[in-house]
Amino acid sequence: MMFKADAAPSDGALAEPPSEAPRQTVVIDTNIILDVFVFADTAARPVRQALEAGTLDWIATRPMRDELARVLGYPQIVPRLAFYQLSAGDVLASFDRHARLLDVAVKARLNCSDPDDQKFIDLAVAGQTLLLSKDRHVLSMSKRLLAHGVRARAAI
Repeated sequence: MMFKADAAPSDGALAEPPSEAPRQTVVIDTNIILDVFVFADTAARPVRQALEAGTLDWIATRPMRDELARVLGYPQIVPRLAFYQLSAGDVLASFDRHARLLDVAVKARLNCSDPDDQKFIDLAVAGQTLLLSKDRHVLSMSKRLLAHGVRARAAI
């Protein structure tokens, strides 16, 4: 993988996991992020546990964070944040604590029918990573993604 980090956290929040712990590199789409950090979805619990344990190396880009910030302001999401006693800032802080920001990846040769999902495809293909998504546009590309070294799934 050839990536260059956008920025590293200044507070040292992303400490290296113990050297014996295997790390799985992963790209996580916005809906899964919401499941993990807002809805506390039981199906997303293993993702959160793996992030907390440091066994996942979650890679992301600034546009992915920007999308999450935008989605957190959607009228259907704001009441859910209030219900769970969260703020958009809380969710973004979780993103910042767990995600490793990289430069935007080069456009993959695969095209997603939903342009909003392309950034996730591009980064996953560039890193040949696991791509966690519930999006039907992404999951419908599973076989084509696998040919590019990407496993697309809804859960780890």
